[in-house]
Amino acid sequence: MSAARGGTTSVPGADLLAALLDGMDAALCAFDADGTVTHWNKEAERILGWSAGEAVGRRGFEGWAARPADAAEALTRLMAAMDAPGRLVHEFALVRKDGGRVLVRTQSAGVRGADGKGAGVYCAFSEVHAQIDLERSIALSEALFEDASWGVVLVDVDLRPAVVNGYAARAMGAGRTTLLGRPLGEVVAQGLEELESALEHVLAEGAPKAPAEVWVTLRTPDGERRRCWRSGFVRLASPLAEEPVPLGVGWLFQDVTEDRLAEQEADRLRFRYSQLHRAGAVAAECEDPREAATVLLDFALAGFADHALVDIAAGERRLVRVATTPAGEPGPVVPVAGGGIPLRYPSGHPVHQALSRTGPVRASATAAAGSQAAEDWATERLWPRDAVHALCLPLRSRGRTVGAVTFLRSASRTPFERPDAVFAEAIAVRVAASLDLAALCAGAGTGTGTGVSPS
Repeated sequence: MSAARGGTTSVPGADLLAALLDGMDAALCAFDADGTVTHWNKEAERILGWSAGEAVGRRGFEGWAARPADAAEALTRLMAAMDAPGRLVHEFALVRKDGGRVLVRTQSAGVRGADGKGAGVYCAFSEVHAQIDLERSIALSEALFEDASWGVVLVDVDLRPAVVNGYAARAMGAGRTTLLGRPLGEVVAQGLEELESALEHVLAEGAPKAPAEVWVTLRTPDGERRRCWRSGFVRLASPLAEEPVPLGVGWLFQDVTEDRLAEQEADRLRFRYSQLHRAGAVAAECEDPREAATVLLDFALAGFADHALVDIAAGERRLVRVATTPAGEPGPVVPVAGGGIPLRYPSGHPVHQALSRTGPVRASATAAAGSQAAEDWATERLWPRDAVHALCLPLRSRGRTVGAVTFLRSASRTPFERPDAVFAEAIAVRVAASLDLAALCAGAGTGTGTGVSPS
């Protein structure tokens, strides 16, 4: 191998070769078949302090770049690569020009001449701690994309996934390769704007100081699923460019949906039973038991339902509306003016079902029905036209059914669920007691016509 540094040769391409070697990020040196240094680049000079002029032409490292006790062994191990297949990896303690020692890791391979015989060895080396840092970075990347217990997604500058780990793929309900290069909108039905806004902010301004929680609705084969992802973001920039060039965003997230739903449910329960406590305190100060019943409903409606209807028993399977909320807009529960005319609930009405079962009954308009069909559904049941979801409960006191209460929600709210029915039962017990007391105060509490037969 001809000398590319430190000599006077004018071999065509020698200057180009020297420039290529000096531009490499790795330290590189080469030896001929006798172990004489033929190449020595700038990175090797930076690590050990010896210039190309001082290194090229020396045999091995003895007397300059290694201690006498180590020099022969180092050269022997390096030159062994000339006859070995592939690359050999070694670690050596070399000596810097200033006398300090540095541990380097080398990768050496043989160089073949035109006749196919060994003509020398080239050796790339770096400081061990730098190599270990690189290996740690690679190992971390591999672990994140294989074994991490949180989602990791690399998003390119077009906001499309470039790499997706197993956790993230499962969280999104798709395969790892299925998501690559596809718009996030293909899997995120709602919450996409917030997510893309966060990614664009990271690309433009850098990572936020704290994780953010993003609620999204995912499209899955089993329908839509609403999830909460606690997300952290980091901007990725090329380390090879003179100025940072954004490569995309590293997005790390965990699915915290169950925790957030549990917190929301706990907050909802605390609020509801706080309202019940306050309602009980206010109702206790009411002289009129019927006023106490409406006070209880007013407190209960907050955050729970849009409307409340109260019907009392007026004989065998007959009910009379005595209190209701305004039909056109939200408002307090007020007594019905006049009254006394029994309600003509159609057969199979949810109120009748609740009385028959002596328990709560939930009902909702058909989800696929249009707005007019939903209005007709409510009108047929003698409810306000905006009612879409209903919860009917019997009012029981002293072992008798004294009436029924109906809670209604509009289309902007979710259907009533089992926890809602449990809370409504706690309300109904208190309302029933107040209405029963009102009947007693009116002198009709023991009459035979003040109850409704459950059959």
